[in-house]
Amino acid sequence: MSVSTPTSALANASATPFWIDHAEVPDRLPSLSGRADADLLVVGGGYTGLWTAILAKEENPSARVVLLEAGRIGHAASGRNGGFCSPSLTHGLANGLERWPDEIDQLVRIGTENLQEIEATIARYGIDADFAMTGKVAFARTEWEAAGLKAAAAASIAHGDPAHFIPAAEMGGWTTSHAYIAGMHSPNYALVDPYKLVLGLRRVCLELGVALFEGSPVSAINARGGGPVVARTADGEVRAHKVALATNAFRPLLRRLSLSTIPVYDYAIVTEPLSDADFAAIGWMGEYGLTDAGNQFHYYRKTADNRILWGGYDAIYHYGSARGESLTQRRETFEKLAAQFHETYPQLAHVKFTHQWGGIVDSSTRFCLTAGVASRGRVAYAIGFTGLGVSATHFAGRVMLDLLAGRRTERTELAMIKRPLVPFPPEPVRYLGVQLTRWSMAREDKTGKRNLWLRLMDALGLGFDS
Repeated sequence: MSVSTPTSALANASATPFWIDHAEVPDRLPSLSGRADADLLVVGGGYTGLWTAILAKEENPSARVVLLEAGRIGHAASGRNGGFCSPSLTHGLANGLERWPDEIDQLVRIGTENLQEIEATIARYGIDADFAMTGKVAFARTEWEAAGLKAAAAASIAHGDPAHFIPAAEMGGWTTSHAYIAGMHSPNYALVDPYKLVLGLRRVCLELGVALFEGSPVSAINARGGGPVVARTADGEVRAHKVALATNAFRPLLRRLSLSTIPVYDYAIVTEPLSDADFAAIGWMGEYGLTDAGNQFHYYRKTADNRILWGGYDAIYHYGSARGESLTQRRETFEKLAAQFHETYPQLAHVKFTHQWGGIVDSSTRFCLTAGVASRGRVAYAIGFTGLGVSATHFAGRVMLDLLAGRRTERTELAMIKRPLVPFPPEPVRYLGVQLTRWSMAREDKTGKRNLWLRLMDALGLGFDS
C-alpha cells in the first residue's frame, strides 16, 4: 500500500461537513415576513433552541412558540460537531470538582439524568439519529497523562460515575497504537449522528406546532416597558411574552453578554470508508468513542459507514472575536490533523480523507454553560458550552424555561447557574491572554508541569480549553 502525505491524503476532501453531506437535507423553511405573536420566542435553531422549543410545547401544548434561525436549522455547531454525548454538565468531572465541589455529586446525578432524558425523548419520537450508549475511552500518551487518568477514574467512581482505568498491561485489548500507554473507559457516554439529531428535533418541532423560520436573523430585541418583547428581522418582527436566546457563539443580542464567551474554531477530518482489517490492525474493535488526554486533545469515532472522524487539537481564536464561514477552512490545521492521525496509526498510512471542516465553539472562562435572565425575567439565555453541548443543551433548555417561568427548581438553584461568568477582558488583552494560555497548555502537554501563567489562571478561576 502507498503511504499518503498530509497534502495528498486531503487532496480531494470536501469542505462540507460530513454529517450534512450524507444527510437528506430538507427544503428550506420560509423566512419571517410581517408580524407574528408568540408566548415564547426562541432565537437560534441549533440544539439549544430546538430543545427549548420542544420542551416548551411538551409543557404547554397550546403555547404559541416561534423559532427564528438566521441561516438553516442546525447549520452551525449542531451540525458540525463530533456527536459525543457526555453526561457531564461541567465539561468533565475535574472542572466541576474544581469549581463546585459542594454540588458535584448533585451535578453528576443531574447530568446522568439529563442524558437518560435525551435517550428517552429520541426513542419516544422515533428520531433516527444513530444514538447509542457506546461508552468512551480516553488514552494517555505520557506518564503524567496516565497518572491523571488513574486519578480521574478513581474520582469518577467516588462521585457516582462508573469508570475503569486501563493500565499498560491491558492496553492490547483496546488499541495496538504505540502512541498510547494507558487509558480510562467511561461506559456512561453516548454517540449520535449530530445532524440527523438536528433533523429529528426539527421534525418534532413542526409536529408539535412550533412555527419555524429560517433565513431570519434577528437584528435587535426591544424589551423596554411592560409590554411584549419585540424581536426584529429584515422583513418582520415577533412580539413575544418571553424570549429564549440560543445564539451560541454568534454575536449576542444582549450587551451584557458581549464578553461572556469567545468564538474558538475547532476542526475535523473524516477518512474514506475503512475495512474490517483496517480496524483490526489498530485494535479498535468496539463502537466506543475515543479521545486522548492532553490539553490539546483529539476526539475520534467511527461513523455508520466505517469511516473515522478525527478532530480537535487546534483551537483557533481570531483577534477581535472574528467570525466568518471562511474561517471554517484552515489548511494548516487539516494537514496537522492528518499527520497526527497517521503518526498515531501508522497502520493506516495509506488512508485518505474525504471531508474537512471547522466550526465555532462558544468558549467561556469556566469551560461550561451558564444561563440567566434579563429584562425583568422576560429574556433568558444559555451560552458557553465550550464544545460539550450536544447533551448539555437539553439541560440548558430546561433551565431557561424554569427561569422564564420564575420557578425555583433544583436546576436554577445550582451555583453554576446562579453565579455569573467571569468575563473575558477586552482586546488586545483578550487575544494575548488566549495565545499565552494556548502556548502554556501545549507546554504542559510536553512537560507535565503547569507554568506560572496557568497557575495564575487556576487561582483566578479562569481558563481556556481546546
